[in-house]
Amino acid sequence: MTEAPVRETAHAKINLALHVRERMDDGYHRLETLFAFAEDGDVLTAQAASDISLTISGQFADGLPSDERNLVVTAANALRVATGTAAGAALHLEKKLPVASGIGGGSADAAAVLRLLVRLWKLDGCEQQFAAIAKSLGADVPACLLSETCFGEGRGERLRPLSAAPLRDRPLLLINPGVALETGRVFADWDGRDRGGLVLSEPLEIDAGWRNDLEAPAIGLVPEIGDVLAELRGRSGVEFSAMSGSGATCFGLFERIEDRDAAAEKLSQTNPDWWLMMSSLR
Repeated sequence: MTEAPVRETAHAKINLALHVRERMDDGYHRLETLFAFAEDGDVLTAQAASDISLTISGQFADGLPSDERNLVVTAANALRVATGTAAGAALHLEKKLPVASGIGGGSADAAAVLRLLVRLWKLDGCEQQFAAIAKSLGADVPACLLSETCFGEGRGERLRPLSAAPLRDRPLLLINPGVALETGRVFADWDGRDRGGLVLSEPLEIDAGWRNDLEAPAIGLVPEIGDVLAELRGRSGVEFSAMSGSGATCFGLFERIEDRDAAAEKLSQTNPDWWLMMSSLR
């Protein structure tokens, strides 16, 4: 009898704040960021197999590779090598999140497949390999592996978990204007001004002083981001809104589910080309 597939959510990553500091010796900018995660995201399933394979479906599946060019396959093979297992997996990715959109789609997928395969392959005591693999796959993958509210610095890979009970279950609306935005272009257009570090309270509360220093250059490249933010900030019951990561996805945190749902219904009618996802913070 074939066992039921193992399932894992690749939680959408939200940068509640993203402060860009000085350029480091390796050429990257030092970041201070506040990571949070949605309850929803892409969905990965897996069944035991003799080798690693990947199929993809969903709204944003078109054009995505299913070989080593996909971080899901890279992560699975890296875990297999690091742990010395001969097991394989038939993987399936339901791609619900837009690509190149600032909410960690590929990074979240890679992190999710690591969590999933540890369960499928019944691996124990591989925390050290886990951390090394995640770091090798990209700056956001360690945070996505954790998928809990945390402070990130460096390139975003040095993490400190935070007490965030006041934010848990907060109604969340994600909106993307339907434009992919390359991270490198946004950083290239940043004005280079260090506007100061990120100060956080614990337990974490919403702070009107949180900012995303990449918001202005992203809007310069994709003016529609400004339209999304203006719409979000004009909605009843929104407590905080900003762009996530390097864009173009923006988010709004709401006081009540009813306010979030009303905003989503209205915006889906007035802007039918925008992608929207209703969720909540983990």
